[in-house]
Amino acid sequence: DDQIERERASQHLSGGCCALAAIYLMGKFYVANAGDSRAIIIRNGEIIPMSREFTPETERQRLQFLALLRPELLGKEFTHLEFPRRVQPKELGKKMLYRDQDMNGWAYKKIEENDLKFPLIFGEGKKARMMATIGVTRGLGDHDLKVFSSNIHIKPFLSCFPEVRVYDLTQYEHCPDDVLVLGTDGLWDVTNDKEVAGVVMEVLTSYEPNDPCRYTMVAQELVVRSRGVLKERGWRLANDKLGSGDDISVFVIPLGGPGNYT
Repeated sequence: DDQIERERASQHLSGGCCALAAIYLMGKFYVANAGDSRAIIIRNGEIIPMSREFTPETERQRLQFLALLRPELLGKEFTHLEFPRRVQPKELGKKMLYRDQDMNGWAYKKIEENDLKFPLIFGEGKKARMMATIGVTRGLGDHDLKVFSSNIHIKPFLSCFPEVRVYDLTQYEHCPDDVLVLGTDGLWDVTNDKEVAGVVMEVLTSYEPNDPCRYTMVAQELVVRSRGVLKERGWRLANDKLGSGDDISVFVIPLGGPGNYT
């Protein structure tokens, strides 16, 4: 993240990205995730999550706590409190559900003038945004990102620190059909873990266990199915729903070799 900031000044580069890394050291996989990409292990048909997405919804309390500590970051345009919907001026003095950085559930509060500001976190699911700007809360770069038509910087709320999960390969006997799948949000926006596991097993069984290209073909198939087919109404999946409109990058990494196959 520091390097990107230096390049911003020296090479006039801007922008940012999420990061998902898998490192193998002394019999263990270390999976580090900063952003909304995802990693899963598929072992003997079982799905083992190796990351979680960092979005305004999943990191609500961290974001609200930072805004509480440093209200100047909100630029007098946002409130760190969350409401089920946008508060209207006519609702001043009335009670509405809300939650703050210490709350998992909801409680009632009397609506005040300050509550009319736009909420720091607004929307649900893929539509959730922080400061009405960005839908991911960890990653690298984005040092110049600001709220539209304002001088409010987003970067203080974006963490470059990943969450790391560890998987010990020595605890299990892995066959060639056991894999680690790394994918960007373009894959997971339209495909869930179970569907990915189904594609993995479907493609792998059509190749010999010692054929190294079988893993590349799985990754290719996952990309193709998530993108869909171009039709008159745009890119469509097999179920006729919209295909992924985001970047789709996929790695499929085997956890066991032919020598382990039974």
